[in-house]
Amino acid sequence: MKKAIKKGLILINGTTAKTATWIYQNQVIELIENSSKKPKVYKFNLDVVFEDDFMAVINKPAGITVSGNTFKTVANALAFNLNKSSQQDALEIPTPIHRLDNQTSGILLIAKTKTAQVELGKQFANQTIQKIYCAITIGKIIENQHITLNIDEKLAETSFEIVKVVKSLKFNELTCLKVSPKTGRTHQIRIHLASIGHPILGDKLYGDKKNLYKGKGLFLCASEISFSHPKTLKTIHLKIEIPHKFKSVLIRERRRWKTYNN
Repeated sequence: MKKAIKKGLILINGTTAKTATWIYQNQVIELIENSSKKPKVYKFNLDVVFEDDFMAVINKPAGITVSGNTFKTVANALAFNLNKSSQQDALEIPTPIHRLDNQTSGILLIAKTKTAQVELGKQFANQTIQKIYCAITIGKIIENQHITLNIDEKLAETSFEIVKVVKSLKFNELTCLKVSPKTGRTHQIRIHLASIGHPILGDKLYGDKKNLYKGKGLFLCASEISFSHPKTLKTIHLKIEIPHKFKSVLIRERRRWKTYNN
């Protein structure tokens, strides 16, 4: 926005806006688009889980940012991986509807038309989109829980079910969880699990730095999603395979513990 203002691309009631311009109710704010300027395309292969003329779903790899002021983002790679919509309200470039942290992998919804962008945005706002994550946490969790803990003074709710607990030499135990966030606050799952003393394995921000699993990244993946198609309104349920590193770390830690204790 700041760059657009400096370039004189923002109008308020037809007059070029400045950074010091105050805005009020009922004003018309316009963004001037330069159709001759083609967006930058990052030639990076993405795993496309679902695609039609209105939207797409990709499997975001860990270690890449969804969008931002850098070139190597998922947003800049979408045009390289997806077909452009033939609809009248097609977006110039496909647009992510929500975010995943840089180190979080998994399902990401993409809009290819303005209608899809608005409708999917409403579903997120109304909390009708259901997402399920797989997480591996440090320590033994003994019961399923529903966590309600405000984040930045906003209500945040997360539920989880225990999938498996394994012994570990380094961490004593590791717990694999099926996590269902009801709200979508920034770092919500990571903050909530850390708040009960069980940070996600590999979490450099909310975990104990002494217990980092170096070189393996964050063990959090958006694995399932259910939503209404923005055009047909049919319910779509998608599920992806959990990254191999999740299974391998549980097997490896359990094997090491057995070897040492036998």
